[in-house]
Amino acid sequence: MPAATLDAFLNSYLGEPDELRAAVVMTVRRLTQAATTIRNTINQGVLGTAFAGTRGANADGDVQKDLDIFADDIFLDAMRHAPVALYASEELEQPVLLDKQAPLAIAIDPLDGSSNIDTNVSIGTIFSLLPAIGAPDGNPAASFLQAGVNQLGAGFFIYGPQLALVLSLGSGTHVFVLSTRLGTFVQAYESRIIPQRTEEFAINAANYRHWDEAVRLYIDDCLEGTEGPREKDFNMRWIASLVADCYRILMRGGVFLYPGDKRKGYRQGRLRLVYEANPIAYLIEQAAGAATDTITRILEIQPESLHQRVPMVFGSAREVARITRYHTEPSAIGERAPLFSRRGLFRA
Repeated sequence: MPAATLDAFLNSYLGEPDELRAAVVMTVRRLTQAATTIRNTINQGVLGTAFAGTRGANADGDVQKDLDIFADDIFLDAMRHAPVALYASEELEQPVLLDKQAPLAIAIDPLDGSSNIDTNVSIGTIFSLLPAIGAPDGNPAASFLQAGVNQLGAGFFIYGPQLALVLSLGSGTHVFVLSTRLGTFVQAYESRIIPQRTEEFAINAANYRHWDEAVRLYIDDCLEGTEGPREKDFNMRWIASLVADCYRILMRGGVFLYPGDKRKGYRQGRLRLVYEANPIAYLIEQAAGAATDTITRILEIQPESLHQRVPMVFGSAREVARITRYHTEPSAIGERAPLFSRRGLFRA
C-alpha cells in the first residue's frame, strides 16, 4: 500500500468545510512551497549567493546570517498569499500585519541552527500556528501572547539528507519527507510515539560550570553509568541545532536540556518561548513526550513578550519528570542513597 501524501493528510484533517481548518491547510501548503525554495538554496552550499555571510544582529541580539534574512523574506512573502493576519519572526522586532480579516497568526524561526550553516549540519524552520485575536489596545503582538496550549498546529522543516516536515495539527505528530520523484511530501512516519524511558541525553556540557546544582547533579548521575545511582550507561548527544536534536528524539527517544545558567543573559534560558519552545513542546507532547522549563509545563507558560526566552527540557516523559524532581524535591529521588552522596545535594 503506497504511503499517504501530505495533501491526502491535509484533506483528511479538513473533513467537513470549516473556515479555520481550511486556513490552516492553505497555510501549511504555502509553508511547504517556501521550505522547498529554502532547501534548494541551502543545497547550493558555498556556491550560492545567500549562504553564510553575516549581516549583524537581529532584534533579539543574535548574529544574523545572510541566509537568515533570505529565509525570513521567503516565508514572509509566502504568508502574504495565505490566510494569515499576522507574521512574527525571530528576525523582526515587531509582527507584520498582513490581512486583518484573516483568521491565523504565525510565529516562525525562519532558520533554526544558522550557526551551523557553513559546517553542513542539518538546520531547519520552526513554526507555530495560532488563532488571530484582537486586542483592546490594538497591539499586533497580542495574538502571540497566548499560552502554547492555544496553538492550532505546529511543525518544523529540517533541511538534512532529506527535506522533512514534522507536523502536528492536534492529532499526533507526523513526519513527511519530500519525494523528488513524486514532487510532493510523502508520509514517512505516522503518529510518532517517544519512548517513556531513555539512556540518551543532549546538553552542551561545555557550560557545566555555569549550571545550577540540580542540572549538574542530574548530569553527574547519568555520567556515573552502571556504577552510579542510575545503574545504566547513558550516551550524550549535542548537535546545536534544535530541529536536529528534536528530530532524533522523535525517532528514537532521549531528553534535551537547554537550562538557564549563571552567565549574563542566560538566567532565563536562550530558546524563544513563542516561536521555538512552544511549537517544539506541542510536537513533543503530541508524540507522548513532555516539555518543561525544568519545572513548569512549557505549553502553560503565559508569554509576556514576543521574543521572551525560556529554559527548556523535552523528550521522554519519565526522564523529563525526573529532571523536574531534581529541581523540586531532590531528596525524594530514590536512587540518591547515602552511597552516592559524596557531592552533596546542596553543595555551596
